[in-house]
Amino acid sequence: MTRVLVAEDETLIRLDLKGLLEGAGFEVCAEARDGEEAVRLARETEPDVALLDVKMPQLDGIEAARRILDERPIPIVMVTAYGERELVSRAVEAGVFGYLVKPFRESDLLPAIETARARHAELAALREEADSLAEALDARKKIERAKGILMQREGLTEEEAFARLRKASQISGRPLKVVAEALVATLGADSGGVRLKPDPKSVGARPADVGSSQTS
Repeated sequence: MTRVLVAEDETLIRLDLKGLLEGAGFEVCAEARDGEEAVRLARETEPDVALLDVKMPQLDGIEAARRILDERPIPIVMVTAYGERELVSRAVEAGVFGYLVKPFRESDLLPAIETARARHAELAALREEADSLAEALDARKKIERAKGILMQREGLTEEEAFARLRKASQISGRPLKVVAEALVATLGADSGGVRLKPDPKSVGARPADVGSSQTS
C-alpha cells in the first residue's frame, strides 16, 4: 500500500485529504501542520508520496519540498489555491511537478498523484545522467518538448512518449537530453506531411531515429 505524508495547516482540509486518500486505498502515514514538521515527519516515516500545502507556517511548502527532496527524493504533490499559480515556477525549480488546486474534487486527487509519480520517475532517470538537480531540470525542459512532439504526431500518451525516448537513449548509448535535442531539431518545426516511425529499433542507434521523418 502506498504511504502518503499530508502537510496542511488547515485542519478541515487536512482531514478531507486524509479521507479521500484512505478512500482511494492509500495509507496516510503522517500528518503535518507546518513545513518544518513535514520535513521532520518525511525523515522519520519515509513516505512514498507527499502532499504539501504551498502556504504553511514555519516553512512554506516549496522550501519544505526542497529539503525533503534533498534528503530522500520522492514524488510530491503541491496543494495550491487558484491565485497561487505564480508559485509553480518556484516549485518546478525545487523538483515538484504534481499539483492539486483548491477547491479540489475527489476526481482530481489520483491524477495529481499519478502525474507526480510519472514525472518524478523521469527526473530520477535524468539525475542519473546529470551532475546536479539544476542540470537535470534543464534537460527535462528539452525532454518535455520532445515528448510533446511525439504525443502530437504519434498520438502517444505522456508515459509512452517518455518510454520511446528512453528506449532510443538505451539503444544509442546517448543521454536522454541528447536524444531529445536531436528529435526537436529534426521535427520541432512543422513539416506538413511528416510521420514518425513507430520504433527506433528498426533504424539503428542514432538518437534522432526515435522520431525519424518520412514523406507520404
